[in-house]
Amino acid sequence: MNKDTPFVSVLVPIRNEERYIAQCLQSVIHQDYPQDRMEVLVVDGRSEDRSREIVAEFSLRYPAIKLLDNPQLTAPAAMNLGIRKARGDVLVRVDGHCSLECDYVSQCVECLRRTGADNVGGLLRVAGQGYVGQVIALAVNSFFGSGGSKFHYSSKEQYVDTVYLGAFPRRVFDKVGLFNEKLVRNQDYELNYRIRAAGGRIFLSPAIKSCYHGRSSLTDLWHQYFQYGFWKLKTLQVHPRSVQPRHLAPPLFVFALFTSGLLALIHHGFLILALLTMASYLTASLLVSLLIASRKGWKHFPLLPVVLAIIHLGWGLGFLWSLARVVLLRRA
Repeated sequence: MNKDTPFVSVLVPIRNEERYIAQCLQSVIHQDYPQDRMEVLVVDGRSEDRSREIVAEFSLRYPAIKLLDNPQLTAPAAMNLGIRKARGDVLVRVDGHCSLECDYVSQCVECLRRTGADNVGGLLRVAGQGYVGQVIALAVNSFFGSGGSKFHYSSKEQYVDTVYLGAFPRRVFDKVGLFNEKLVRNQDYELNYRIRAAGGRIFLSPAIKSCYHGRSSLTDLWHQYFQYGFWKLKTLQVHPRSVQPRHLAPPLFVFALFTSGLLALIHHGFLILALLTMASYLTASLLVSLLIASRKGWKHFPLLPVVLAIIHLGWGLGFLWSLARVVLLRRA
């Protein structure tokens, strides 16, 4: 054993992940990183399925895996509990929905050492099951569907504003604090903003590879992106300067569409604005769908515009609903 090899704590926050947690833990256990320099803390938000039972079975076979209870249920609370219990010099976040390449942990540690960054991560590569799941994955992996975040598409190493998952030196949390438990979603972006505000750096490396098992139904996709939009507004309330143009594009589109539609009921002149707004979006969506389908298969084309609309409308409406609650109901 190399005494310079940092001890790594892999933190896996889960809730009701019986469908994917076994595959996730298999990928963690089969890392090429020295097994005596790793621990795996699965922090469960009191799952109501077989998740805890599956993790318990793994922990019997692999003593490095430990199951922790998260009475607050949410991901940021799970991460904070894991950080407090972790023994590692490096803390690696892993989603219960994902599977890791065998060198994932090694690549994270090497990248941290080489760059001196405060957080490193790889690309978010979404895989889907079934026809609907496959179309959702294609849409989310596209620039138009992802909103331009570099961890969705970049092919080169670079410093960025945020990454998927993340691997952190422990010192980062001593410096900037833990995850914000008031943010049920978007807590990773908020933490990365605090890291950058404190002078830290976030590094993206495509060599850090994993696969995220995405949603397989349109209803689940809608709920997912509605929550993303809803909690993004909460993040901007805490850190107004963290706003990026890509964050505002979906809510501005939805606002323009609905406002012009309502005003068209009062004056027919606004009908032209509403139609132009809709036509512009449909044109862009159809062109993107054609481009994706030409590369990935024409069978995906009929559903792609629908999936893209769900992503953008769900995100935009979630953001606007959160804003309305703040403005009209005075709710934080």
